[in-house]
Amino acid sequence: MLKVQAPTDAEIDAMKPGATLVAFMQPGKNPERVRKLLDKKITSLSVELIPRITRAQSMDALSSQAAIAGYQVTLMAAQLCPKFFPMLTYAAGTLRPAKVLVIGAGVAGLQAIATARRLGALVSAYDVRTAVKEQIESLGAKFVMAVQGAEGSGGYARELTEEEKRLQAEALAKVVSESDVVISTAAIPGRPAPKIVTAAMAQSMRPGSVIVDLAVETGGNCEGSVVREVVVRHGVRVVGHANVPSRVAVDASQLYAKNLLSFVQLVVGKDGALKVDRDDEIVKGALLSIDGAVVHPNFLPPPPAAPAPGAAPTTL
Repeated sequence: MLKVQAPTDAEIDAMKPGATLVAFMQPGKNPERVRKLLDKKITSLSVELIPRITRAQSMDALSSQAAIAGYQVTLMAAQLCPKFFPMLTYAAGTLRPAKVLVIGAGVAGLQAIATARRLGALVSAYDVRTAVKEQIESLGAKFVMAVQGAEGSGGYARELTEEEKRLQAEALAKVVSESDVVISTAAIPGRPAPKIVTAAMAQSMRPGSVIVDLAVETGGNCEGSVVREVVVRHGVRVVGHANVPSRVAVDASQLYAKNLLSFVQLVVGKDGALKVDRDDEIVKGALLSIDGAVVHPNFLPPPPAAPAPGAAPTTL
């Protein structure tokens, strides 16, 4: 069974015991559904857990969908912004370009930077990973940074310490206050999105400014963003649209289908038989559950608590 989002309870009930499922499982958000999969001994492979290695590039659904999302959120921001993105000169005077800040320079962030630059905006970009500085500047944006050495695994940033978060907030506050548009794309795999734009930062922006929070479905980078809503706080629009790639449905579907096809070709042999090869780095990385148990190391259940000193042993 190949899906986009995790299956509903009704879909799990309808599946055959021992079936194989491939989808964006988001196990951290759907623990009850994962338990239902275990009860039916359904083998589940989560496409967002596919490792970002060279051999898996054609299967990388996160990147293909993030590229579409980064493009689309920039168009949303341009539509809602009360200013032109490019500089325009008329007999009546010159209109200065809009100032856009992109937070997070992963695939979505880099696409947002490129799209905003193509529209003529002045773009700054913030990321805690020094490795992306060259990529940001190659797209014509200014690199903003306060924390160094925050690279994590798989091309993502690690979670920041409290002191690093304080330094981050200080560096960003001034840039946010000067921006007409903030596009936030920061994510940490398997964890809630980091809170980066505080309510005070948003309040410091000029009335009519726009914040588009692409991370809203995993908790949001901006305080006060709401899933599937556009809210106005202190005159600033905060956009929390969900499933942004679906707004470019034709290309999103085409790319995701190609990602799934490449992955299926890996796990299905020439004889047509399914083989979940746990020695394969890609399969091992994507495998969430098999034989009624969660096997992915990021989502293993916690070990049972040790008995209190002097407690009687428990017989199973």
